[in-house]
Amino acid sequence: MKMASNSKKWSYFFQLLLLSLALFLQIVSHKIEAGGSKVEYLPGFDGPLPFQLETGYVGLGDSEDDMQVFYYFVKSENDPKNDPLLLWLTGGPGCSSISGFVFQIGPVQFKVEEFDGSLPKLIYRASSWTKVANVIFVDLPMGTGFSYAKDVLSQRSDWKLVHHAHQFIRKWLTENPEYISNEFYMAADSYSGIPAPPLVQEIANGNEKGLQPHINLQGYILGNPVTTREEGNDHIQYAHGMALISDELYLSLKRNCKGDYLNINPENTLCLSDMEYYNKCLEKIDLYFILNPYCNDDWLKQDQGMQTRSLARKLEARFETPLIVPDIGCENFLFFLVTQWANHRSVRKALHIREGTIGEWVRCYKDDYEFSIGNSVPFHANLSAKGYRSLIFSGDHDAVVPFFSTQAWIRSLNYSIVDDWRPWYLNDQVAGYTRTYSNKMTFATVKGAGHTAAELKPNESYVMFTRWISNRPL
Repeated sequence: MKMASNSKKWSYFFQLLLLSLALFLQIVSHKIEAGGSKVEYLPGFDGPLPFQLETGYVGLGDSEDDMQVFYYFVKSENDPKNDPLLLWLTGGPGCSSISGFVFQIGPVQFKVEEFDGSLPKLIYRASSWTKVANVIFVDLPMGTGFSYAKDVLSQRSDWKLVHHAHQFIRKWLTENPEYISNEFYMAADSYSGIPAPPLVQEIANGNEKGLQPHINLQGYILGNPVTTREEGNDHIQYAHGMALISDELYLSLKRNCKGDYLNINPENTLCLSDMEYYNKCLEKIDLYFILNPYCNDDWLKQDQGMQTRSLARKLEARFETPLIVPDIGCENFLFFLVTQWANHRSVRKALHIREGTIGEWVRCYKDDYEFSIGNSVPFHANLSAKGYRSLIFSGDHDAVVPFFSTQAWIRSLNYSIVDDWRPWYLNDQVAGYTRTYSNKMTFATVKGAGHTAAELKPNESYVMFTRWISNRPL
């Protein structure tokens, strides 16, 4: 009996020892990941990667496990030691930076072919911005993509995003000191046009206060940027300019709504009637890219409310996770592919995702978010006064953030024009139009692109970026 008792004790002891060893190895593994881990292969990509990719986590907060920010880092394919370093933030708010990695400026993209249930295939993108720059694609705000936290809900706001991104880049540079001297640029698109300028200002202020490591901040790049939150008031003018509504309806809208189409008095029946007619005209238009074929969203079919509400919900459909396989010709088909890909066990293993930290991966998590920054125009003015460069570009077929809106807030800065409105070219063809201001701001349109320009016109956007980043005229 005594021997049996001792045997049980030893068995219990060894179980505890094995459990402690497993926990120790998990902690050590997480410590290694925190410094970044090389990705040797990407499931769905045929052969070795023709670029260097690392993924990892940066811990924020009072303790390392309070918040863990996930990132993808692609080294420049040209000269990593001397090429610029970009921090990329996708819009939403709450859309994973994987959108930048596989849809916009990164080195891979999905092969568009009928979905047969197998892992979606990836192919190389020749027009990747990583040809000439080091790019960090970061999953922020907290709860986005593969980033996680003990208390996600309390960490989701515009200002929290700004503070977290600032902490992230300083900590990342501390862990990767070989990039401290590289010229640094913030890059963002869509909704991130709101938090990105305050983030650049916070980095600049941190440098002035002597925060370490010093960031070699040079400027910022924004594509199709939400800026004033009043962009909806320019939708009518844009729709009229693109012949989507008649002259008569346009004039009636201006007269009855008096330029405010976002906060309509419910007693203003004339304005409401005009808006209902306007929404009917645009009901079958893809507002993100008006040249695209219109694709039905099945979840919208249940919406039997007012037409104005239906149109607003149609805009939000872009951020939903498709529950069924969309038509191959629809943009949502790509969103379906990335969801299938990112949730595959082999992909998570290849990307060094920590087991048990994230359940189902979703491309965009927009809920539970506090919109705490109302307008980013004052931050543009402050940054211009400090001498930072900026490139602001718009797809000219984007009806959600029309180029009219972007031009209007740039005009409000009241800077003199250095290089007036002119076409810029790619292969002797007009690729868009551009204007340069005395505050080192360059504005450009990308002809035939929508929301977003880098996704829909990758070659033109790449050429625009490479010329601007090397201080050459577009």
